[in-house]
Amino acid sequence: MSSEVDAISFRRACSRFATGITIATVLDPEGVPQGFTANSFTSVSADPALVLICVDRRANVLPHFKAAGHFAINVLRVEQKELSMRFAARGQDRFLEVDWRPGTGGVPLLAGALAQFECERREVWEAGDHLVFLGGVVAVRYDDGAPLLYYASGYRELGTE
Repeated sequence: MSSEVDAISFRRACSRFATGITIATVLDPEGVPQGFTANSFTSVSADPALVLICVDRRANVLPHFKAAGHFAINVLRVEQKELSMRFAARGQDRFLEVDWRPGTGGVPLLAGALAQFECERREVWEAGDHLVFLGGVVAVRYDDGAPLLYYASGYRELGTE
C-alpha cells in the first residue's frame, strides 16, 4: 500500500533533520573545476570506505559528475557560509578567486575545509529527481573546528537555534 506525500510537506519534514554543508567538486572534461553546495551527503561504509552524494537532475554540474572518474566532498566549517552560498548560486564562476588545490584525479580540494574526502566513482543510481553517486574514498583530511550546519531551511551553528 502506498501513500502520496506532497513535495512541500516532504521538504519541510526533511528540513527538520540537521545536516552539515558540503561542496562537492569535480573537474570537467576540459580540466575546469566545477562544484555545488550539497547537504545530501552521507557515509555508507567504513570497510571499505564509501560515501555517497546526491545530485539533482536539473543541476548544471550533473554532466560533469557523470563524466568524471573522481569527485571530492569538502565539508565546510562555520566560517565558510559565504562559500556555501556562492556554490549554491547559479550563473557565476563559482571558483573565481577561490583557493583550492588538486587532489586525486585533479579533484578540487577547497582551502580551509573542515574535512575532505577524495573519491573514485564506483556506481551511479537513478533515484527520482536525483542521481546518487557512490564513491570509494581514496584519501581523507580533517581538522578541528565547528561545522557549518543547515536546519529548517537556514544556516545554523552549534549551540544556536
